Amino acid sequence: MSAAALLASLWGMGGGKPEALQQLRFSGESAQLPSTFQVGDVASASIAVQALMAAQLWQDRDGAEQKITVDRRHALAMFKSDRYLSVNGKPADDPWSKIAGYYQAGDGRWIQLHTNFPHHRDGVLAILQCADERTEVAKAIVGWKAAELEQVLADADMCASMIRTEQEWKAHPQAQAIADLPLFEVRRIGDGPVVPLNQGGGRTPLRPLSGVRVLDLSRVIAAPVGARTLAQHGADVLAISAAHLPNIMPLVMDTGRGKRSAQLDLRDAGGRQQLHELIGGADVFLQAYRPGSLSRLGYSAEELCALRPGLIHVSLSAYGHVGPWANRRGFDSLVQSASGIADAEGQAVCSAAPGKLPFQALDHATGYLLAYATMLALQKRAIEGGSWQVRVSLAQTGRWLQAMPRRGLHEDAAELRAEEIAGFLQTSNSGFGQIQTIAPVEKMSLTPARFELPAPVLGQHAAVWM
Repeated sequence: MSAAALLASLWGMGGGKPEALQQLRFSGESAQLPSTFQVGDVASASIAVQALMAAQLWQDRDGAEQKITVDRRHALAMFKSDRYLSVNGKPADDPWSKIAGYYQAGDGRWIQLHTNFPHHRDGVLAILQCADERTEVAKAIVGWKAAELEQVLADADMCASMIRTEQEWKAHPQAQAIADLPLFEVRRIGDGPVVPLNQGGGRTPLRPLSGVRVLDLSRVIAAPVGARTLAQHGADVLAISAAHLPNIMPLVMDTGRGKRSAQLDLRDAGGRQQLHELIGGADVFLQAYRPGSLSRLGYSAEELCALRPGLIHVSLSAYGHVGPWANRRGFDSLVQSASGIADAEGQAVCSAAPGKLPFQALDHATGYLLAYATMLALQKRAIEGGSWQVRVSLAQTGRWLQAMPRRGLHEDAAELRAEEIAGFLQTSNSGFGQIQTIAPVEKMSLTPARFELPAPVLGQHAAVWM
């Protein structure tokens, strides 16, 4: 499928009018990196659909139609944005743990470890009873069967996945549990007032999401990309973290653009009270904790929408909100491993070891789909009122990608050139120093996507609305 066909499909899923598609065009050269999966068209289409939705909200508010251009090569660069990040002219530190990656177990099957957070690394090493060295980890894993180690690590809340074939994943209870779920879900879950998008006392808005307040309780890539996307269209995004929670700083710099950052400890009554006050003034509550994690603190979608009628509650998970793996920790690369994507990419290069997509396609695509679905919910609230729930998952995005026709490994594929990347970069001065990152992809004729704020240092701002 082409990017245009994927865009039309996504737009139709949200109930968009077909004639609106004429507002957007794709430009640029070949938009594929070496992969058998249509990652280039997915990148272009997922960025395009949220841009078109932002333009629709602007038209709802202002009445003016605008033109949008999405450069296919720029979209590829944005899906690899963390790899092009530089700080004060130097590449950002490599966030990957030295023991993360693929290992062959004693039964010949492969398993992937994800150990980029220190407590995940330490937990894995404690179970394997070995030193923090790749050779030692490899020796320890030889003493296990891959499926048994995967289960033991999951039971300990660690992050790992056995490499499965696509056929094995389709037969897996988790894949079957989410097989009938939509790619993204937008559903009304309670009553609430009609909230017009022109909230500013009748004044003409400056941006598609001007006046929209977003609480962003997420880390790493997918959900932070979604919140960053809302910020680039004018939303007031307040990212909430906590001093005791680990973070990956290059990703904080990349996905923090356009946001403010505050810290609250939700283990503390005072922190929870501050969050309650913020929720009372929020339009969107966005979280990427495992399903049920925040519910145990009293922050389920139903409870929050009762506290703040009209709230848009947005949730991102790894494997979906139903099924035996709903509560399992996961990241993009682990979902690739579990679902057969890594196996298919390894076979494509005739390797005995697993492969991987050219970038974290599930993370980035899910982030943009999250932003699109959130804007859909805001539009629905403006028309009919109500409280709304948005749900997406990496596994559902993976299933969408796997359902597309496959390509030849190098079919229309061309690596990004240095001169191309240079043309996509933007520079900003932040608390981290001078940061150079990939600029927003979509070119919008009336409301250019932009970041009004540089990436903030964690906890730089007060936990209050502007």
